[in-house]
Amino acid sequence: MAKHAYITLITNADYAGAAVALVRSLALTGTKADIVVMATGGVAAADLVPLSDLGAIIMPVDLLDTSPAFNERHARAKLHADAPFTKGNKPAFHTPLDNFAKLRLWQMEQYQSIVFLDADTIVVRNIDKLFAYPEFCAAPNVYESLADFHRLNSGVFTARPSQATFEAMMTRLDVPDVFWRRTDQTFLETFFPDWHGLPVTFNMLQYVWFNLPGLWDWKSVHVVHYQYEKPWQADHPRRTQLQPLIDLWQAYRTGDAIPDIDMLANPAPS
Repeated sequence: MAKHAYITLITNADYAGAAVALVRSLALTGTKADIVVMATGGVAAADLVPLSDLGAIIMPVDLLDTSPAFNERHARAKLHADAPFTKGNKPAFHTPLDNFAKLRLWQMEQYQSIVFLDADTIVVRNIDKLFAYPEFCAAPNVYESLADFHRLNSGVFTARPSQATFEAMMTRLDVPDVFWRRTDQTFLETFFPDWHGLPVTFNMLQYVWFNLPGLWDWKSVHVVHYQYEKPWQADHPRRTQLQPLIDLWQAYRTGDAIPDIDMLANPAPS
C-alpha cells in the first residue's frame, strides 16, 4: 500500500481542524495506505500537529502560480457575485481560489494511485478498493434531485499522478477570460469529460439526508461529505435538519463514542 495514498488539502485553520476527523476516520478503517495532508502557507504549524499525531504525512504545497486576472475572477467576492450559491450557504472561511491547489497531487509521482478526499469528509467504511479504479472516477453531484447525476462532485475522486498530466492541466486552466464556475470541480469535469461515475455512497453529500432520504442507507454509505454548511460551525443554519450527521462528525473529531455505522437510523422518508 506504500504506493497508494489518501490525500486531502487544507488551506486554513478551519480545515486543519476538520481534517482531524477525516484522518482519524481513515485510520480507523484499517488502511495501510499513506494519509497525506497537503498544507498551504495559510495553515500555521501548530494547527498541523494534531494531524501528525494521528499519523498523517504533512506535505507543504504552494498555491498555483496563476495570473492576477485569473486570481481576480476566482476570488471569493467576485466568484460568489458572478456564480452565487443558491442551494446552500458557504461559510466565511471558504476560499474558492485555493481549491485549485489540489491539482498539485498530480505532481506526486512517488504514488501509483491516489484517492483525494476533501477535508470536510469522513470515511466510515474502508475504501481501499478505489486505488484499483481508473483515472478519473468521481461520484455525481447529487443532493437535490436525480437531474444532478450528470455533474461530478470533486470532494472524492481517484487519480494517477503524472507530471505530464499536471502540465497539461496548467495549460488549460489559466487562459484569457476563462471562468471556472465551481473552481476545481468545473475544471476537472471539463478536463476529464469521460469521467467514470462512482456510486453516490462513496461521496454521500449531506443534503441527501433531507432532500433525497430514499438514497441514504447506512449499510452502504462509505463517505459522508459535509458540503455547504460545516458541522463545526456554531451558527449552522441547517443544524436541526442535519443534527444526526453533525453528531457523527463530532464523534470522529473528538474520537469519543464513535458509533457502529450499521446501527444508525436512516433518515425518515420525506
